[in-house]
Amino acid sequence: MAKVSNSLTIGRVIGDVIDCFIPIVRMSVVYNSNKQVFNGHELFPSSITLRPRVEVHDGDLRSFFTLIMTDPDVPGPSDPYLREHLHWMVTDIPGTTDSTFGTELVSYEMPRPQIGIHRFVFILFKQRCRQQAVSGTPVSRDRFNTRSFAEENDLGLPVAAVYFNCQRETAARRR
Repeated sequence: MAKVSNSLTIGRVIGDVIDCFIPIVRMSVVYNSNKQVFNGHELFPSSITLRPRVEVHDGDLRSFFTLIMTDPDVPGPSDPYLREHLHWMVTDIPGTTDSTFGTELVSYEMPRPQIGIHRFVFILFKQRCRQQAVSGTPVSRDRFNTRSFAEENDLGLPVAAVYFNCQRETAARRR
């Protein structure tokens, strides 16, 4: 799992979004039943319109997780003054299941990058218990801060993370 952290560092996910951590849980993110998310790979907006299936492969039914999907490059990677944009949040996901078993606090918003290549990051935190107090649904999706949210809700460091790149799709690319 050291390679995972290394690719998160190279992609500046560690630093821009989260602090350095040791991945201790396996997580998979799959769009449309066949497009698995791998660190740094590119996905096109037309192929990620529906929320993905996010599976937590470790833990047990008595362990619970919080999933956050965020874009740290809003409105554009060269000047991300709205960093971060919250795309999705699910809490109380039991171990060895997927995100459909959790509680969706913020509904999935499909990525629509307008300027440049954006990183879309899935971060998984292990909760201390089920229905761990969450300090309310964020007021705005813009200027969300994963680190602050984790600290305010006593989530600690992430246990897994993965990201993909995405950019505006021209009409020619959609064909």
